[in-house]
Amino acid sequence: MPEWLQLLPQVIFETIILAVLLVGLVSLIVPVFPGLTIMWFLGILPYTIVRAIQGNMTGWEWFAFVFTTLLMIGGNIVDNLIIAKKVRENNTPWSSILIAFAAGIVVSVFFTPLVGLIAAPLGLFLAELGRLKDRDEALQSTKAYMIGWGWAFGARFLIGITMIGSWMLWAWL
Repeated sequence: MPEWLQLLPQVIFETIILAVLLVGLVSLIVPVFPGLTIMWFLGILPYTIVRAIQGNMTGWEWFAFVFTTLLMIGGNIVDNLIIAKKVRENNTPWSSILIAFAAGIVVSVFFTPLVGLIAAPLGLFLAELGRLKDRDEALQSTKAYMIGWGWAFGARFLIGITMIGSWMLWAWL
């Protein structure tokens, strides 16, 4: 059998993993969707398990796995901190922030993540409108949320790109 044909299953597997990582990267646009976790759980972890079963994991590969795992954990923490910090700068209470996060998660689960993209700021706006009884102040809190979401998306996206780049070095070197 030609060598290229023997390598075909590995190439197909790596192409699937890369596709999963890229889909996870695109999903990062939705603030409550755990895109970094999806990238790790459906891309990095299966790749690691297969490599370990094959007995091919080197010290460098274990380092790359731990590095991408730490990126995923750190990215999830940073994501929420950036949004919450920006909204808290506007003196929005934690209760309204939690309502926004819950609205985004619940709506994303029962409908689609894109609808969840609308539900989170809408949940914050309604919570703040009910608390403050002032539409303009509620809009200010919502604006702060959206600015925080923009910064958090930027951080998540850079972390996601770093995860993909690390995996590509790992898989193809």
